[in-house]
Amino acid sequence: MQTIRVRTTQNVFIEYPLASVGERIVAYLIDRIILVFYTIAIVAVLAKLEINLWYVWLIILGFPWLFFSLLFEIFMNGQTPGKLAFKIKVVRLDGTPPAIGDYLMRWIFSFIDFYILSGALAVLIIAVGGKGQRLGDIVAGTSVVKLVEHHQITSQNVFVPVEEKYTPTFNQVVNLTEKDIELIQRALEVNRDQGNIEPVMIVTDKVKGLLNIQTDLPPVKFLYTIIKDYQTITSG
Repeated sequence: MQTIRVRTTQNVFIEYPLASVGERIVAYLIDRIILVFYTIAIVAVLAKLEINLWYVWLIILGFPWLFFSLLFEIFMNGQTPGKLAFKIKVVRLDGTPPAIGDYLMRWIFSFIDFYILSGALAVLIIAVGGKGQRLGDIVAGTSVVKLVEHHQITSQNVFVPVEEKYTPTFNQVVNLTEKDIELIQRALEVNRDQGNIEPVMIVTDKVKGLLNIQTDLPPVKFLYTIIKDYQTITSG
């Protein structure tokens, strides 16, 4: 399975599996099917109400077809109903949340991607590019990834519980925040689940620099110790 490395705002790389071309095509078709059923239902209603004003038909029928993907991606955090069904979503490659402007650029260039050569251009660019990007993604700095299920991380399921008489090794941990601890947990989770040690190495260097710590502890053991110290001190 192809993956893509996304740099988070904390300068840590996280690997996501790329959504396959097949998944993206079927997700797109699901969205089209929803629009078809919507159109059939609206035509039936308008016909029954004997509404013959052409602009009413144009607005009620044309607006959803034109703005379907744009509005859903904006209000559903990078997903349309089709993407939601396949657990795929739009992400930015720099780790920041996609902005409305990013979704807008993807939408604008979708007319080139999907309606020139009937989508063959989009498939070709995605297949050749290696980052799961169609033209709209390249312009917006986004890609479409497969969501990996993340269980909530707690000290109970990631770290060894603190012993009752445990003495902290690094009292400087009082200078860390809960967000810092969460980042350490994520780095350890990536190492544990994906065998990717790089986030651990980066976070270790940052914690040592922030707290002015010099130690020969291996990076993973060091971060486990930091967590244990933080739990002990903050728990009273």
